[in-house]
Amino acid sequence: MPDGDTQRLLEIAKQAALQAGAAVWAIYDSGDYESYSKSDDSPVTSADYKAHDIIESILSEQTPDIPIMSEEQINAPLSERQDWDRYWLIDPIDGTQEFVARSGDFAVNIALIVNNQPEIGVIYWPAGNALYFASKGQGAFKESPSENGQIHVRQFEDPENDVVTIAISRRQSREKVLSRLTDSRVFHTLPLGSCSLKACFIAEGKADIFMRLGVTGEWDTGASQCIVSEAGGNIVAVDFNPLTYNQRSVLTNPNFLVLGDQQVDWNTIVQYYE
Repeated sequence: MPDGDTQRLLEIAKQAALQAGAAVWAIYDSGDYESYSKSDDSPVTSADYKAHDIIESILSEQTPDIPIMSEEQINAPLSERQDWDRYWLIDPIDGTQEFVARSGDFAVNIALIVNNQPEIGVIYWPAGNALYFASKGQGAFKESPSENGQIHVRQFEDPENDVVTIAISRRQSREKVLSRLTDSRVFHTLPLGSCSLKACFIAEGKADIFMRLGVTGEWDTGASQCIVSEAGGNIVAVDFNPLTYNQRSVLTNPNFLVLGDQQVDWNTIVQYYE
C-alpha cells in the first residue's frame, strides 16, 4: 500500500480531476463556451480555464505547501522552481482540439512530480466516465462503469513477431507515423484523440505504441508516464533517452514514444531521425 501521505495526495488528485471533468463535460454537452488562440496558434477554450480554476482551487486549498504548474497559467521561472522537491503538474484539458471538434477524446491530467519524476498520475476521460490513476510502486488502475481494477500493458506472446497496434492521432498523418517504423512488422492502427488517452489505452493493453511528433509540454506526459510505467510500459523521447521534468527553462517535450510490453525491442521497430 502507498504511504499515508501519498494515498491522501492521490485521493485529492482524483477528486480534483473528477470535479474538473464533470464541469468540462457539462460545458461540452451544452456547447456554450468561448474559443481562443494562444501565441503559438494552439487552441484554448473557456472550458480549459474553468477546469484549471477548479483544479487549482482544490489543490491550493488542500495542499497549500505544494506549488502548481499548469498549461493554463504563467509558470515560475527555472530559477525559482528548480528548488521545488515536489509540485503538481496539470493539463486541465488534454485534447482541446478534440473538445472543439466534438470527438469526446479529451481528458483531465494531474500529476505529482517528486524529485523530478512523476510520483502520482491521474487521468479522467469524461466521455468514457473512466478514471485512470497510479502511484509509484503501487500499480496502475482504472475505474469506470464497466471496468474496475488494476491494468497492465499487453504482454506479447512472441515479442519478435506479434502484430503491433499503434495508436495514432485523428489529426496525424498515418503515413508519416508508419514511415518511422520498420517495415518488417505488421501494424494495426487505432485512431484516438488526446495524448493521454492513447497512453491510457496502452496502459490497459488496447494498443502497444504511440509516437508523438510535434510540440507538447511536460504536463502532457507527467500523469501518463506514471500510469504507463506502473502498468509495465514506458515513455521515452524518440531517441530513447528519458524525458525530464522541471530541469530546463523551457517546458516543452521532445518528440516522444509511449511503449507497452518492455520485452519488445522497440529500438528495432522505431526508426529515429530528426
